[in-house]
Amino acid sequence: MAKIQRALISVSDKDGLVPFAQTLAEAGVEILSTGGTARLMREAGLAVIDVSDYTGFPEMMDGRVKTLHPKVHGGLLHLRDNDEHKAAAEEHGIDP
Repeated sequence: MAKIQRALISVSDKDGLVPFAQTLAEAGVEILSTGGTARLMREAGLAVIDVSDYTGFPEMMDGRVKTLHPKVHGGLLHLRDNDEHKAAAEEHGIDP
């Protein structure tokens, strides 16, 4: 089983979020997040990368559009054992 390298966390109900994110961080998982979710995790002392910094594309439409980007969906959907998918991901700077 592959090790989880990165997690995208963006939730409206933040109950239990910090302990969950701390567990991921302790396991060496890089955390990407948005808006209030990112703010709460930072306030708890966690290292968080804003999705807009990761994609190079800002949130818009009152935060309704923030994770709809090929760098996000390509990372989620590409098949890691498929050489064509790996090549396309590398060509377009999409991290697994």
